[in-house]
Amino acid sequence: MNIIDARELCFRYPAGEDDPTPELVLDNVSIQVREGEFLAVLGHNGSGKSTFAKHLNAILLPEGGTVWVDGKDTKDENNLLAIRETAGMVFQNPDNQLVATIVEEDVAFAPENLGVPPEEIARRVDAALQTVGMTEFRHHAPHLLSGGQKQRIAIAGVLAMEPRCLVLDEATAMLDPIGRREVMNTVLQLNREKGITVVHITHHMEEAALAHRIVVMDGGKVVLEGTPKEVFSQPEKMRSYRLTVPQTVELLEKLDAGLDLQALSVEECADQLMKYLEK
Repeated sequence: MNIIDARELCFRYPAGEDDPTPELVLDNVSIQVREGEFLAVLGHNGSGKSTFAKHLNAILLPEGGTVWVDGKDTKDENNLLAIRETAGMVFQNPDNQLVATIVEEDVAFAPENLGVPPEEIARRVDAALQTVGMTEFRHHAPHLLSGGQKQRIAIAGVLAMEPRCLVLDEATAMLDPIGRREVMNTVLQLNREKGITVVHITHHMEEAALAHRIVVMDGGKVVLEGTPKEVFSQPEKMRSYRLTVPQTVELLEKLDAGLDLQALSVEECADQLMKYLEK
């Protein structure tokens, strides 16, 4: 079953003085996401990937085509609340999503605005903080936390709405390697253990390699799609879209010895190198 279904999606931003005739940012984009899937969306700056993400939460609405979230058309205003409860957004800068002075109050903010009863809010806050591993920080001030911790609190705030789909719009872009690892471990746990669908907009190839499937966008179009191994085993094509490949693939490619470029993990890469040395 598809929880996200975008068909022939077209969108352009409004005309302005500097751009009186804006081009399409999304040009007939069709992407389906199965429930429980982890989809990574790649693309250089200006490719349309973040604009696509904002359509999944009805922050932006299609100029042409349609987007369905759990079978609901995003263009129908009556569906807005249900869509945003189904697909929760986590943005690039966690500071933009933190609204309270105490962590547990921040996590409670969204369900309070939805009119959830206090007892249920308390249960959801406890569960969300436990899920992201931040229970011990519930009485801390969010602004004193590290970047990775802030982003995990932002994720907890979305989880308190009990979404079935988590949309990460470059949510690790501003984090250091430790923060990125914290967030990605949390995301993987949500996907694998709780079955939450993940749409991860990223420019980190190692993060995309963890997904079930990758979509590559360029010029507002889908130009490549497949499993991580299928996508990253085409390094020249990726570079033609101004993207890189994981370091394991790059190393095997540079050896130029007919090695299997589908070796994404360090372990798979080591196996390939052992075969290379044995020859």
